[in-house]
Amino acid sequence: MKIVIAGAGAVGTHLARLLSKDNMNVVLMDSDVEKLSKVNSDLDIMTLPKSPSSIKGLKDADVDGADLFIAVTPHESENISCCMLAKQLGAQRTVARVDNYEYMKPENLAIFRNMGVESLVYPELLASYDIAASARYSWVRQLWEFNNGDMLLLSVMMHDTNIINGKGICNENNQLVGHTLKQIGVNYGHDFHVVAIKRGGETVVPYGDEKILPRDLVFFMTTREGINTIRHLSGKDDYPNVNHTVIIGGSKLAVRADWALPDSYTVKIIEPNQERCLQLGSLTKQRTLIINGEGYDMELLNDEGFSNQEAFFALTDNDEQNILACVAARRRGVRKTIAQVENIGYFDMAEDLDVGTIINKKVIAASHIYRMLLQGDVDNVKMLTVADADVAEFVVKEGSRVTKKTIMDLGMPHGVNIGGMIRDGKSMLVQGLTQLQAGDKVVVFCIGNTLKKLDKWFN
Repeated sequence: MKIVIAGAGAVGTHLARLLSKDNMNVVLMDSDVEKLSKVNSDLDIMTLPKSPSSIKGLKDADVDGADLFIAVTPHESENISCCMLAKQLGAQRTVARVDNYEYMKPENLAIFRNMGVESLVYPELLASYDIAASARYSWVRQLWEFNNGDMLLLSVMMHDTNIINGKGICNENNQLVGHTLKQIGVNYGHDFHVVAIKRGGETVVPYGDEKILPRDLVFFMTTREGINTIRHLSGKDDYPNVNHTVIIGGSKLAVRADWALPDSYTVKIIEPNQERCLQLGSLTKQRTLIINGEGYDMELLNDEGFSNQEAFFALTDNDEQNILACVAARRRGVRKTIAQVENIGYFDMAEDLDVGTIINKKVIAASHIYRMLLQGDVDNVKMLTVADADVAEFVVKEGSRVTKKTIMDLGMPHGVNIGGMIRDGKSMLVQGLTQLQAGDKVVVFCIGNTLKKLDKWFN
């Protein structure tokens, strides 16, 4: 498969790195030679120092033979125009990055398709959905919903201590730590599946004899009915529901997060730039209070009732500030913290510092685009920021390989775990003896570079 990526910024280079691992024929083009030189040093792809809005540049990239053309430059208008040109020159499919919410409205998408832009990606909008979902449960690190929320994948940290006002408090109510998955299944029934565990920087698909340890990040697949069971067994009953939140940084992501959060929340956005504060007043919901100040000013936070906030989101454009602000918030007793961290190299440090939920816009955007590269019928793909893993929602086709045997006898690739399925609109967990049928929607957890291997199983 040939893919042409226009724009060697954060999203473009992340996509190029991801696709090069899949042995795709990737061309990365950008008029900025310096950006391309950084990519050339560590990626085995073709780079082209040409403007993607130039017809000659697109022809030099052989866009007429491209299965997919991806425009992710920093400029929305350029992305749209070069997708239009690429489509006219013969590209099979096109996708453009935008930053205008109006473009994403369903009634407007047909306009872009008629122009030759088949798919739009708005990273801030996608990230805001993840923020809102994660904020719904203060005790959950990350949450992904399927089938309108009837099936969920969530990650929970198995703390050996809770940090309250700077002091470590032993969490004696966790009934999972120290027990094997087999023991947990016998003792607590089958309201959930443990589909993966991240421990010491490594993510594994666990088996029955695997024991859950303190500081494990455990990924659960469950239905709506199993949420409270996981919360109780994880010792998180004392975590409050989120009703009040502080957001530091008046970024585009902060605005979209404000709109994604329920109207029942009280939201305060703290932004140091006075002119931006005036803009935020007309961009956010009516219930949102805009405060001019520094988000790490503890005196200001205390004046604004920081101790009464159940959630704290650090969404500035400074990764280091976001990480440190969340660490400070957790030490002052805030249970739900979310940090925007765009530098992937900071992920491990952020986890070690226990910053809470990590949001990375380019990983989220890459997930959305990567779905278009899978040949199987895939409704959703999530690349996990804190684990070397992906989650995909496949639709089972008639006569596909996964319908031939029970799940336990399929012999699927190592690192693949089928956690749940949706059949006739009903969400259910799967067992080893479950046999998939055509039309089932299956939620699959994939560790490492295994997602692409599943095409042949579901096609």
